Amino acid sequence: MTEIETLERDLSAKIDAATTEAALEELRVGALGKKGVISQQMKTLGKMSPEERKEMGPALNGLKDRVAAAIDAKKTELEDAALEARLASEQIDVTLPVRPSPKGKIHPVSQVFEEITAIFSAMGFDVAEGPDIEDDFHNFTALNFPPDHPAREIHDTFFLEPKEDGERMVLRTHTSPVQIRTMKSKKPPIRIIIPGRTFRCDSDQTHTPMFHQVEGLVIDKETHMGHLKGTLEAFVKTFFEIDDVKTRFRPHFFPFTEPSAEMDIGYERVGKEIRFGQGSDWMEILGCGMVHPNVLTNCGLDPDEYQGFAFGMGVDRLAMLKYGIPDLRDFFAADARWLEHYGFDPLDQPNLATGLSR
Repeated sequence: MTEIETLERDLSAKIDAATTEAALEELRVGALGKKGVISQQMKTLGKMSPEERKEMGPALNGLKDRVAAAIDAKKTELEDAALEARLASEQIDVTLPVRPSPKGKIHPVSQVFEEITAIFSAMGFDVAEGPDIEDDFHNFTALNFPPDHPAREIHDTFFLEPKEDGERMVLRTHTSPVQIRTMKSKKPPIRIIIPGRTFRCDSDQTHTPMFHQVEGLVIDKETHMGHLKGTLEAFVKTFFEIDDVKTRFRPHFFPFTEPSAEMDIGYERVGKEIRFGQGSDWMEILGCGMVHPNVLTNCGLDPDEYQGFAFGMGVDRLAMLKYGIPDLRDFFAADARWLEHYGFDPLDQPNLATGLSR
């Protein structure tokens, strides 16, 4: 048996024994690569006599072609076997029942957050956020709360354990600290809304220790109560999706605004249904006012140059009013049946083009 026949038989045996494409590729490189055994044999042709080259050249080329064909055939065989194995392991049992549709719903609070954001974003407001745990300066002092204000008492506010220096952090009682952080870090004009969680020591049918709030802040050189009134009236018309709405602004007191007001909206009750935009009754829905000069000064802004307005509303209460939810405590009960009834389809994103709600 010649050397070429011996080499071919050896390579054929190894090709037949290959069980993976990786092993087959290693064989191909070892036989036909630049440093492969057949390639090395081809390099010896230059040292042979013309008569030897005439005999060995066709023999080595034939060996190269047969080995390459054998490797290609084995590769096809291995690929077919791998495909068969994959089809066998990934087969679908068509007799199984169809997968049930997902039942998840968007919580009404999350829905109302999105609705409010969509409305004010269309008015040019940015969304700002801040920490749930605040220091006394951002939560009280910078907002013009006097040292003896009742909100600083433990029966109204959740205080954390004192630090080594005696300072006591608090769970923020409103999202107003974000107004302070924004005014201290950003130069006017400012136009933001601040959605988030807030905390107060209160619990009944219309109050919970943790609740949700959205505040708004506008700071500019020419801002007045007319701008505030127009902004809020446009908001309630869009939010409650009514063409005409009756509103009134009653004088009130907030430490951080002057003048301050509460905004009422006209409504009537028909059975258990509340209808806004009609009737002779009034319902308070938010507080607002012009930013107090002391607050501007505390944030490093000149009240003789800048002025602005702020407002705040309870998101949970707005959700109750708009969607007829009778008890605030149900918002936090984690009852899947309640959420199935009051929840929203995750694919129905609020927008002003197609409508805010279902």
